[in-house]
Amino acid sequence: MRVISWIFRAFIFFALFAFALNNQHEGSVRWFFGYRWSAPMVFIVLAAFGLGCGFGVLAMVPSWWRHRRVAKRMPSAPVEAESPVGVKGSPYVPEHPPRDGL
Repeated sequence: MRVISWIFRAFIFFALFAFALNNQHEGSVRWFFGYRWSAPMVFIVLAAFGLGCGFGVLAMVPSWWRHRRVAKRMPSAPVEAESPVGVKGSPYVPEHPPRDGL
């Protein structure tokens, strides 16, 4: 399974690398008031991707702060020790057997 995973990763890498090589021609972004940015197309796409990721993270920050604030206010419940799965007399019986890697 690991070999298949690495082959898939290599395929994705080479596909993106070929995309970058095929988009080396000059592109331009026209801003307001006649400003213009000229760069290779791959850098323009990379900048748009990076700005989108940054905007997404910044949009999630208030939600993360709210959840953290709520979690700090909740009283901590005592944690009961669970008996290991498969031990005779264990009250915990899983519905399905555990799956590797998930």
